[in-house]
Amino acid sequence: MKFGFMAKHRGIWPADWLCEVLGVSRGGFYAWLTRPRSRRSRSDEELGTKVRASFLASDRTYGARRVWHDLLAEGMSCGLHRIERLMRLQALRARPRRRRLPPSLPGCSIAASRRPLPTVNGSRTSLISGRRRGQPLRQTVASHHCLWRGSPGGR
Repeated sequence: MKFGFMAKHRGIWPADWLCEVLGVSRGGFYAWLTRPRSRRSRSDEELGTKVRASFLASDRTYGARRVWHDLLAEGMSCGLHRIERLMRLQALRARPRRRRLPPSLPGCSIAASRRPLPTVNGSRTSLISGRRRGQPLRQTVASHHCLWRGSPGGR
């Protein structure tokens, strides 16, 4: 982690300063630069491309579990948490499901919300008290998804 930071920022600050500040040896840093990548990082890169391909083939709707099942069907052996980590690193997030209207409840009238707004002297304005003299009435619109039938008190 420290060596990766140093490799990224050594164009800004000298490597010996970074080594001193981060508490690592210069020889260790230069040895890390010439060392070949680990087998795990290489397999993560290969698996990451397959994860991205599966995710994009699903039109960005598959989450980690479905992508994992796709890869298992292709013959790749890996764990679910690894797929989750690779998706997180690539910022792959499934689109949320589309929300539907709630099912109709007994005693609920949706048609009542399509009624016209109340009018005062033929104009659609609300009855707001406390307005200053010379100012027009304010308009308010309230939306009720469900109006209950019953007694006038609503109970």
